[in-house]
Amino acid sequence: MQERLEMLLKAVGGASRVLILPHNDPDPDAIASALALRHLLAERLGVEGRIVYKGIIGRAENKALVRYLGYPLQRLTGADLRQGMPIALVDTQPGAGNNALPPKLAVAIVIDHHPWREATAAASLADVRRNVGATSTILTEYLQAAGLEPAPPLATALFYGIKTDTMGLGRGASPDDVAAYFYLQPRIDVEALVKIERAQVPAEYFERLVATLQAARVYDGVVISYVGPMSHPDLAAEMADLLMRLEGARWVLCMGAYKDELILAVRTRSRRGGAEQLAQEIARDRGTAGGHGVMAGGQIPLDGHPPDGLAQQFAHRALQYLQVAPGITGKPLVYARSKNRQDYAGNRQVPP
Repeated sequence: MQERLEMLLKAVGGASRVLILPHNDPDPDAIASALALRHLLAERLGVEGRIVYKGIIGRAENKALVRYLGYPLQRLTGADLRQGMPIALVDTQPGAGNNALPPKLAVAIVIDHHPWREATAAASLADVRRNVGATSTILTEYLQAAGLEPAPPLATALFYGIKTDTMGLGRGASPDDVAAYFYLQPRIDVEALVKIERAQVPAEYFERLVATLQAARVYDGVVISYVGPMSHPDLAAEMADLLMRLEGARWVLCMGAYKDELILAVRTRSRRGGAEQLAQEIARDRGTAGGHGVMAGGQIPLDGHPPDGLAQQFAHRALQYLQVAPGITGKPLVYARSKNRQDYAGNRQVPP
């Protein structure tokens, strides 16, 4: 880590400012990692780090996190990329399709935990560890190597970043994630974390939840649902995480429409992983996709097509890829009530 730290500091050169760019629609791991890198550069080099992002921070918990941190992220503008500052990518890589980095623009630093991309090799410092469950873990190690103990707000953000990306160390966590998680735990603001995790959600969340459950179909352990129109793109992932809790579910695919794109969220319990491969198979040459062994996502332009029709098309593609027998009919996860107030599941009378 000491060697990596020195390489990271050299990558900035003599610059006085650095542009820190997480992936679009940043999640807790991306937010915390960007904040930690800014802190590291400021403390060790006196360099000002400006964190910018494209997209939206829409999930209630993510909004609560940035509010607690004092709104450290700013919306990206075209002028930001023309100022000649060194650029650092966190929780994403050049060519990943989920960040605002223009093609052929040089990058000084890349720190990520997703699969390696060829364009990353051009960075002065490329620290990409696919076996690690969260980029926050990597940044925690850099802070430790630099002898910088994170203050409670930063520790809370990093801890939450690891917790969300690894589902509390229960999904794709490595020994490095475990070590960072328990290093940060006694340093966090517990009261603030509870408020973040229990952030209130708008009524629209419950509307989409009902739509997701009613649309969900189960095909021999594969759960597929169309969320419908979404107010923020990470709602599909939120619904996928929820459906993954279904007993017997091995794979989950959730899709939803956000602006002019169809958003994909894939989850799996398979020990062999494969979520990223499934997302890429669905997107193919029509969009972009990426992720990890057990979780992945993608974006596909609608190009004027109705989103529900595309969702149906991609559902068939997913079933074929997962080798679900063509004769298997998807069973509704929940049954709607009939007009005479009967329950379709058991023909039982239900209260009004």
